[in-house]
Amino acid sequence: MRIHFTPDDLLHIRFADEPAPLLELAMALATLHRPASDPVFTRWRREAARELPGHARPLLELIPPCGRGPQFVDPVVPDVQEGFERVAATSAEQVRREMARVAGFGQAPTPWTRRIAARDRAAWSELVTGLHDAYDSVLTEPWRRLRAGFHAEVAWRTSRWGRLGLGAGLESLLPGSRLDGLVWHMAPEKHADFHLDGRGLTLYPTATWSGPPLIATAPDDSKLLVYPALTPLPLLPEPQDADPLGTLLGRTRAQVLEALAEQRTTGNLAQDLGISAASASQHATALREAGLVATRREGKAAWHGCTALGAELLRTGAR
Repeated sequence: MRIHFTPDDLLHIRFADEPAPLLELAMALATLHRPASDPVFTRWRREAARELPGHARPLLELIPPCGRGPQFVDPVVPDVQEGFERVAATSAEQVRREMARVAGFGQAPTPWTRRIAARDRAAWSELVTGLHDAYDSVLTEPWRRLRAGFHAEVAWRTSRWGRLGLGAGLESLLPGSRLDGLVWHMAPEKHADFHLDGRGLTLYPTATWSGPPLIATAPDDSKLLVYPALTPLPLLPEPQDADPLGTLLGRTRAQVLEALAEQRTTGNLAQDLGISAASASQHATALREAGLVATRREGKAAWHGCTALGAELLRTGAR
């Protein structure tokens, strides 16, 4: 498996900004019935399989153990509700294209997946319901750990790249890979060439997958490289609740400020922290009035993010 860069592509290598809930779910479901998964997932696989709701089980017919399922089930968006809406709105043409691609990997069709391919309304209702149930069962509890692990991985990788350089930084993502000129050689068990042609490469670490790297398309049309994060889900610790900021601002408001180190909509904020949208808006407003948060509007969405003062307060609290 080789990725071919142009010189311009090397200037457009970046990490994804946020984990995508439905992409994480697809990787988790592939891992759940992947016999070759890292042994560290053994207990997690057993427990997740036992607790997976009946409505979610047909998803295992759609998402194969190799992880290369149809891309319409795992849109790369950070808002889980938007992800569900995108799945439901998938065009018939995209469904046909993706189901044909998956069939090319040797995934045998079943009566249910044939109905999915035919865009049968009842089957698609079952698909969306199954995704909701699977997300609630598999990812709701560990989501804070997954998200914290994602950002810890990205922070650690980017800090090392300044010392390692681009080539060694890329090679460190996938031990055994090598960058030879403008070609990155990886995953020798695969036979595929991907030409970026100036579109760039987005790197996405996932703690729910231990298999070989996977290639998809990011929302900005760059290639998306999904690779196993350094720390897999079963080993991710609970995020630390250090409390200097909690003492100053109150625990929930401190969590809101910490979350807004990355820009979020009010809905994203509510989802990530497990609070109501009204509460998220109230906390963001209080922080904005204190000069710690700035808000901008795009259509009906309000995007919030730390100001320089808020970021400095976060750095001071972390120290």
